[in-house]
Order: sequence, then C-alpha cells, then structure tokens
Amino acid sequence: MNTKSIDAIANAVLYEGYMLYPYRPSSVKNRQRFNFGVLYPGAYSEAQSGSDAWSNQTECLVEGSALTAIEVKVRFLKLVARATGSQTSNGNVETSSSWQEAIECDVTVPIRRLGQLASEPVVWPFSFPARRDEEGSPEGHVVRTQELVEGTVRITAELVTNDLYKITIAVENLTAIDGGHQSRDQALMRSLVSAHTLLGVTDGRFMSLLDPPEELEEIAASCRNIGTWPVLVGAEGDRDTILSSPIILYDYPQIAPESPGDLFDGTEIDEILALRIMTMTDAEKHEMRHADERSRKMLERTETLPMEHLLKLHGTLRELRSVDEETP
Repeated sequence: MNTKSIDAIANAVLYEGYMLYPYRPSSVKNRQRFNFGVLYPGAYSEAQSGSDAWSNQTECLVEGSALTAIEVKVRFLKLVARATGSQTSNGNVETSSSWQEAIECDVTVPIRRLGQLASEPVVWPFSFPARRDEEGSPEGHVVRTQELVEGTVRITAELVTNDLYKITIAVENLTAIDGGHQSRDQALMRSLVSAHTLLGVTDGRFMSLLDPPEELEEIAASCRNIGTWPVLVGAEGDRDTILSSPIILYDYPQIAPESPGDLFDGTEIDEILALRIMTMTDAEKHEMRHADERSRKMLERTETLPMEHLLKLHGTLRELRSVDEETP
C-alpha cells in the first residue's frame, strides 16, 4: 500500500487531540485529551457499561474478483507516561512533573485475496510490550513507562454480487487489566488511541459509501460502521485506498496547502491558533516548550512564521460559482 499521498491526512487523524490549545500540560483540556478513536481494554469498557468503546468496525464495498488483493493496516497511538523529577538516594524518582507522551503503532495484516477472505476469515493478533526507560535530562531525571497493549484485527469478505464484495474489519482491544475498576488515565495507558484503519486494493476498486452509484445505494446503506467513517483518499478519482477514520470526513479530504504544520487541535483554524500562540506569556510558552518534542516544534515554527505566510492563513478563495446556480 503506497500511503505517501495520504500520509498528511492519516497523521492529522492520528494526532487529533494530542495537544490542545492553550498547549500547556497544566490546562484542564490537556488532562482530558484523546476523545477520538480510543479503544479501551474490554474489561474497562464493560465496567463503564459499554459507554467507552473497546472495538470498532469498518464495512466497505470493493469491486473486483476472487484474485483481487486487499491490504489492511491499523494505526494508533500508544501512550507513554513520562515522569520528571530528582532521583533520591534509594534510587526512586521524586516526581515534579508528569505528562502522557505517545508513540505510533502500526499493525499490518499480510495481503489477502478476496476469494481467500470469503472462504477463510482472518484473525490477526498483535501485541506491543510493556517497557520502562530512564535517562537524565537538563530538567532532571526522566522515567518513561509503557504498559502492555494487545488486540486482534478480524477481516472477512462477503460476495454480494458477481463482482462486488463487502469487506468487514473489526479492531478489538483485548488487553487484560486487573478488573475494570481503574481510572481513565490508567485505562488509557492500555488503550489504542486515535485508532484508524487503512485499506488498499490491487486489481479492484473501492466504492464510495457517501456517493455510491444509484444501483448500489441500498447495498452501500447496509454497510455497518461502528466508531469509524470510511472515505476514499488520495487524488480525486482514485479508488485504491480507503481511510476509515474516527472523525467524520468526506471523500478525498485534503490538508490546506497554506497550513504550515500540525496544530493538533480539533476543528483547528490555523490563523487563530497561530495568533493565540504568539500572544502567550513567556511562562506559558516555557511550559509549552517543555511539554514534549511535538509542542516545542509547534511553538518554534509559530514564533518564526514569516508574516507573508501568516497572511496567507487569513483566507483563500477555492471555488467560484454563478450566483444563480441551483444549490443541490
């Protein structure tokens, strides 16, 4: 699967909500991040009466034959608890600050033919181990801790008509926890955060679920997507890749070319957020700069943004239409 042309969109989905304005760890908003695409451990979800999802499901349509090849990749963030402080004489760390960083995780299921999937569904387990790292830094002793995360990707295919298949992908968080009575922060450490799925097809083509051909409207409406929103991605007219996102998108979403970089904030408006970052106090910028590497780079990029680039964020006219054109 060649994802180069869609990496910007996929990464925007991956890091949506990672760091929210005012971009300080001490702000309430940044203590309750990651509202999109979180798959909690099953036991935690059950303890919350199912209000917090532990799985998602993508269903889409692909036109092809039994030899058509399908590739599936699941991406998510795994949280890393970072504690900074001074090391005591007994080797423990006296914490002065804490923060949840994140690392990117990919689960790639080997390519399957549609004929194979129709006769033999795939259950693909994955596991990312627990880990603890310690290091010294100018801010003090740093300890980074990761918890074990485990799950499965289930893939099935159903022949709907002679040359049309329905593909179903379910992603499940099967991480074991001690009962379900843990705090949200504890559960997040064992969660799949910003989970989304990429699908690629060879010798076939995906159907749009938003704008299917008239003869396929009923079949498209029967696709059941839970916690995901599958759309076509790539150049306009491409039909070989689908992004199944926890955020509602349209077919062929694009990052505005004027955008200077990630701002992570939901429904972000680059100009407003850039101006707000510029008006932060020195103390606020210091906290933002030392939150983590991504927030530091965002601050540095904004502070060095040339005026002509900032002016380009003010507004761009993309399309002209006649005022008497009938509105669909």
